[in-house]
Amino acid sequence: MLPQKQAEEAIVSNLTEMELETREEEKDEEEQQSLFSVKNLLWHGGSAWDAWFSCASNQVAQVLLTLPYSFSQLGMLSGILLQVFYGLMGSWTAYIISVLYIEYRSRKEKENVSFKNHVIQWFEVLDGLLGPYWKAAGLAFNCTFLLFGSVIQLIACASNIYYINDKLDKRTWTYIFGACCATTVFIPSFHNYRIWSFLGLGMTTYTAWYLAIAAFVHGQVDGVTHSGPKKLVLYFTGATNILYTFGGHAVTVEIMHAMWKPQKFKYIYLMATLYVFTLTLPSASAVYWAFGDELLNHSNAFSLLPKNGFRDAAVILMLIHQFITFGFACTPLYFVWEKVIGMHDTKSICLRALARLPVVIPIWFLAIIFPFFGPINSAVGALLVSFTVYIIPALAHMLTYRKASARQLQRCIHCVRLDVHELADLTLFLPLRSSTPTHAKPHSLIFKFSRFLHKQNAAEKPPFFMPSWTAMYAFNAFIVVWVLVVGFGFGGWASMTNFIRQIDTFGLFAKCYQCKPPPPTGAAAAAANHH
Repeated sequence: MLPQKQAEEAIVSNLTEMELETREEEKDEEEQQSLFSVKNLLWHGGSAWDAWFSCASNQVAQVLLTLPYSFSQLGMLSGILLQVFYGLMGSWTAYIISVLYIEYRSRKEKENVSFKNHVIQWFEVLDGLLGPYWKAAGLAFNCTFLLFGSVIQLIACASNIYYINDKLDKRTWTYIFGACCATTVFIPSFHNYRIWSFLGLGMTTYTAWYLAIAAFVHGQVDGVTHSGPKKLVLYFTGATNILYTFGGHAVTVEIMHAMWKPQKFKYIYLMATLYVFTLTLPSASAVYWAFGDELLNHSNAFSLLPKNGFRDAAVILMLIHQFITFGFACTPLYFVWEKVIGMHDTKSICLRALARLPVVIPIWFLAIIFPFFGPINSAVGALLVSFTVYIIPALAHMLTYRKASARQLQRCIHCVRLDVHELADLTLFLPLRSSTPTHAKPHSLIFKFSRFLHKQNAAEKPPFFMPSWTAMYAFNAFIVVWVLVVGFGFGGWASMTNFIRQIDTFGLFAKCYQCKPPPPTGAAAAAANHH
């Protein structure tokens, strides 16, 4: 009776492969039934499509308007090549982040840890896999990046609305949109961004193709020049803005956790990036072709395009999308703050919203101090994105799977397909207690073998395009060295040089960054005409 009892306990504590498939089928039925509910259809998302819309929508927002500015710094060829290069590199690091998330979650669930009212975050993954020092590094870089990512969205809102209504300066618009974006505290989690992600991607798509078509219709300005790259400072500043563009997966773990089946995420970010290429490459190339070096002094592409209904529609749609992206960037910060003050498990939306409000205040303040739309993207990309979404994930993956045992277990789990009658000698593989009789029934041995395997790590084999673990290690090492030297080193030097130049030119708390000077009036105009 003892072996049978142990087998029954194994059934409860560790799901076999068949049970996992059954549970997935039941979940599929629940998902289909939920489609009949309007609330679930618009509000409660968790499918692979939801994740794709979230990734694509979050990846390119206001940065779409600064990419022509980056092309003027880089030149056409470098701009296109770096977009493809960093886009694919970003997709790779998003993939390894997803692998580490699955690894961490599988280990915790085998320890009977429940995540029912808890959202897993990147710093927790690092803590569980590599220890507290990695947790501290992940928390510091991730939170700082998301903080300034939210700041950038707020700056972009003020910059864009100014091209529709310039009666108010950009600083005043920042005050107004700071209050509007604060309403994101009422959105509980990434589950609830379903309709917003869909609409956001549609808005970005319209804006991207508006930029491309409007630039071609406008044609090249008189005497247009395309002299980039001119200086190393400008070249590496533009390169780090593109690094920032495709480094938007600081929220990858939160998006995965919102999925019903997180294991399906592996290639979703790559698919999202391929779609984003259809938006960023035509729009940036067309605007740079039309205006050339004029973009060096106009970091927002809207500033050079003629004012008409199509441009106003693009501005309004981008404003709404930046509100959505602000929520994407700020929601992980809300989660961290909730965990700090012990409110993360609270089910009341109103109480959680009230607790989240202090997070918005420093974002509002920083957006008023540093209103440098464009240059701030490059600075954040070099100093924060380089570590948060490139260097730390690559190193974490290398260290997590540095031992051969951690790398080989997945092959054992997935390749073993034994028939019940072939398990007579299975005791060779099982850590059975001496009290267990060797003549135990085959189904008892199956459960024990399953239990033994499920206690091990859930290592992910290299993808089909990677021939071996050695190749994975080499590629991860290349990412670490490249981003450390080119992104953080040269990019940090160039972006900070440019950022300091903006402070010297416009000053902190600039009232209206890169605004046209007001026309002379009254006595000043008369004096100017007299001379």
